[in-house]
Amino acid sequence: MSMQPRHVRFTGADDNRLEGDVYGQGARSALLLHGGGQTRHAWRATARRLAERGFTAIPVDQRGHGDSAWVDSGAYSFSDYGRDAVALGRQIEQRFGARPVAIGASLGGLASLHALGETDCFAALVLVDITPRMERSGVAQVQRFMTARARDGFATIEEAAEQVAAYLPHRKRPPSVEGLRKNLRQRADGRWYWHWDPRFWDGPRSVNAEGEALLSGLEAAAARLAVPTLLVRGAGSEIVTPEHAEAFLALVPHARFVDVGGASHMVAGDRNDAFAEAILAFLG
Repeated sequence: MSMQPRHVRFTGADDNRLEGDVYGQGARSALLLHGGGQTRHAWRATARRLAERGFTAIPVDQRGHGDSAWVDSGAYSFSDYGRDAVALGRQIEQRFGARPVAIGASLGGLASLHALGETDCFAALVLVDITPRMERSGVAQVQRFMTARARDGFATIEEAAEQVAAYLPHRKRPPSVEGLRKNLRQRADGRWYWHWDPRFWDGPRSVNAEGEALLSGLEAAAARLAVPTLLVRGAGSEIVTPEHAEAFLALVPHARFVDVGGASHMVAGDRNDAFAEAILAFLG
């Protein structure tokens, strides 16, 4: 079985173009949704592991990210991502024959939870270091990193790599900056910019738009969850505290929980081996 992915295209809730990859051709399918500011390529190692275990693994660039379309209206609220997740779940079921498992990191996790609050579109749910309640200081830290150079860009890829290294000092730096190229795009001015729409944070309908209504809606969706659910937390997470995890597990008593040592909010990037084993054990 080839581990080279096949390209796939989906249509989001607003007829927006969504680009993805397909790994493997197993009877069970898994939709992998990345965090804010990331792309589908963050899931490469995990998708390959799933394919080796008999899954069809489908990482997708969410709206305004990676190779997927930027939305003209600037609709980037969590509910917009949730509507896309519903559309993806339905299209994957139609094309691949079964409802997928949703594996969502941060933004992708909240989108998947929001979707399940609306309709029965996934067979199971894996939330990667995200719960309805989040540590505000950690969210602010992520936002500062993402917005610092979003509109000004970088003179070189190396300059972008320096910013990433400063943000993730605990992570070993890769020997080459080439892997970062997939997260950047070079414009006509010669500068390199993050591969996501800056309106994600500061547009007319950004992820900051819904406030407290988002929390109550996500907690209500969590309380209604009936599918098998796993929460994977990075033990050093700056977003999900042990108290936040406990509050989620109280809402979803049937959920399983794994705390990954040596990992922060970027669990799959920090400890992909432990992360992959945790979700594979859960999925059986």
